[in-house]
Amino acid sequence: MITTPTPDPRLAAVHDLSVVAARDGAGLHRYDGAVQDLSPDGVRRGLAALGGPAGTAPYPDPHDEAHVAAAEEALRVRFGELELHRGNPLWHIENLDLSGYDRPYAPRPERDAARRAHLDRWPDAVDAAVAALDRVPAPLAEATLPLARGLAAYIDPDGGPAHTAAGRAHARLLAHLERAAAEGPDSAALGGPALARLLGAAEACTVDLTAMTARVDAERDRLRELLDESLRRVDPGAPTAATVRALQADHPDADGVVAEFCGLVQETVAWTARLDLVPDHDVEVLVEPMPDSQRRALAGLFAPAPGEPDAPASFRVSLPDTGWSRAEREQWLSTGFNRTLMPNMAVHEVAPGHASHFRALRRASTEVRRTLHSEAFIEGWAHYCEELALEQGFRDGDPRVAVAVAQDALRRVTRFACAIGLHTGAMTLADAAARFTEDVGLAGPAALHEARRGLFDPTYGRYTWGKFAILDLREQAVKRWGGGFTPLRLHTALFDLGAPPLGLLRTALERG
Repeated sequence: MITTPTPDPRLAAVHDLSVVAARDGAGLHRYDGAVQDLSPDGVRRGLAALGGPAGTAPYPDPHDEAHVAAAEEALRVRFGELELHRGNPLWHIENLDLSGYDRPYAPRPERDAARRAHLDRWPDAVDAAVAALDRVPAPLAEATLPLARGLAAYIDPDGGPAHTAAGRAHARLLAHLERAAAEGPDSAALGGPALARLLGAAEACTVDLTAMTARVDAERDRLRELLDESLRRVDPGAPTAATVRALQADHPDADGVVAEFCGLVQETVAWTARLDLVPDHDVEVLVEPMPDSQRRALAGLFAPAPGEPDAPASFRVSLPDTGWSRAEREQWLSTGFNRTLMPNMAVHEVAPGHASHFRALRRASTEVRRTLHSEAFIEGWAHYCEELALEQGFRDGDPRVAVAVAQDALRRVTRFACAIGLHTGAMTLADAAARFTEDVGLAGPAALHEARRGLFDPTYGRYTWGKFAILDLREQAVKRWGGGFTPLRLHTALFDLGAPPLGLLRTALERG
């Protein structure tokens, strides 16, 4: 059985208002079987506890103090100023999600017991959700209803009284969201000042959305040029659209995806170690099919959290559904698992990306750094690693590496542009979907799906923002350290901070 020590009261108050992140991201399994109290009263009590008891001293390390203060400020903005738990159903849907118990962090009987205890609490959590969600915009309700309906996968009609009660609670939640979809306000935009506060508070910085939009647009233009130039290098005599189709047609069949990724895991780990790009090379990653409960993602890296026993990480991939038509399976493989994109996915998810970072995260020197994580840094790091691999000559300059880097980065920079546009009112949902069609090549439902995500996940530009921040820091490090600069020195200094808020990255320059 996993036992996790109780942290100091100040850190515990942050975890209590971030139960999903604490349990699944930090590995604090004292929250197993628990739901966060997202009722209006529960949130008020949680906010009041932030900062710890009167007289709580600052943390001895100024960086850790700033890190915790940023986490507290983010919660005050999220639940206090903006009251997102009243307008965004995603917080409540994630509160009900049981997929975290699929990870093998403990013996199965122990995890199954926690899953049952969590399901038992669904009625209370739904009561809190219905009480809290009194200002859900119609577009936001519509965008999150598919996610809410997906929770039905955890309910067994023959599972006994607990499942029956959970099913009734689930039906109440769906009815509440369906009513909001029909009757809620027309606009889901947070507004520019609110979006800037939401972004900046979590990352200990001030966000200028006008300047950020200009940088995002410039990055879009750079990536388009990189993509066009790289496609011409792949086949100088062919139209670029024909080259894209040819690259997509080169993919393993469904039975071969896992095996090919196993080879790519070995390749990226060995390449990262050979160039000594990160401080930890003891990366062990298994490749497995994605469980049904997590198939919303094409692929993902599931590593033991800092509070969990050490074990190999799992790189999971969503294979085509066996019930799909041949055409549907072909489309899934050609656009998601072609041999141009797959190496870039391995760099991002494994080495020097997430798996390498998560090894270091387990070894961070303080509980603050092990348990409070900036999503913008985590995803920004892995996205930065794609560009790093291109710069460092991964696969000896094969132009398909640059094609993949540009294609994946265009999707992510478009997310950032659409998040800003949707929430400042500069874009409609149709405008955002059109942007995904123009810049990423997505069409129809796929483009609309990406655009709608920006409504309920307004920070989904974090990949690009995090990459920008790390690239900016690297430029400063080159100037400051001169001949003493190496990628390893910078990356080690960053990893020593865990997964810090972007506004605190300068500590790496001062201590590296």
